[in-house]
Amino acid sequence: MRRTGWMGRTGGERARTSRADGFREFAAGRTNQLFRSASLLTGGDTHLAEDLVQETLGRMYALWGRVDRIDNPAGYAQTVLVRTFLTHRRRRSATERPLGELPEPAPASGYDPDLRIALLDALGRLSAKDRAVVVLRYWEDRSVEETADAMHVSSAAVRTRSVRALAKLREQLGGQFAEFADR
Repeated sequence: MRRTGWMGRTGGERARTSRADGFREFAAGRTNQLFRSASLLTGGDTHLAEDLVQETLGRMYALWGRVDRIDNPAGYAQTVLVRTFLTHRRRRSATERPLGELPEPAPASGYDPDLRIALLDALGRLSAKDRAVVVLRYWEDRSVEETADAMHVSSAAVRTRSVRALAKLREQLGGQFAEFADR
């Protein structure tokens, strides 16, 4: 049986509670300053600034048990905020901007939604390996050797799977799309 101390809590539970209370106090005192800095970093994008502050506080909480080793936790939080911002800027999605209205994409010439749905359905009925062979060989236009290398099988296995998978696709699609099967 565990012995409990003050108010029924063990020593570890008291330490975790103390840690959480200390972090709550720190976060409450620093959130506004972090948000102002984040808003300036993001050029006024308040939504991104909120996200950056949230991520910064999450990272600070993760190391909060070792905060006694940090001379200036507030300054360190600012450093974490700036590094988080810079990391975000390097991400590909950082260049996305919301629009008021979504532009209507121009339909591609020769685009047939029924054909697309039928092909996706037929591909979905193939086994995973057959589907991989079809996608690699005919969608990505890889050679037999490249496909074999990517799948860790022999070239003969790729050829065999290709023939069988295409036969299954033709069978599933039937005569409705036969004109596209021989392209």
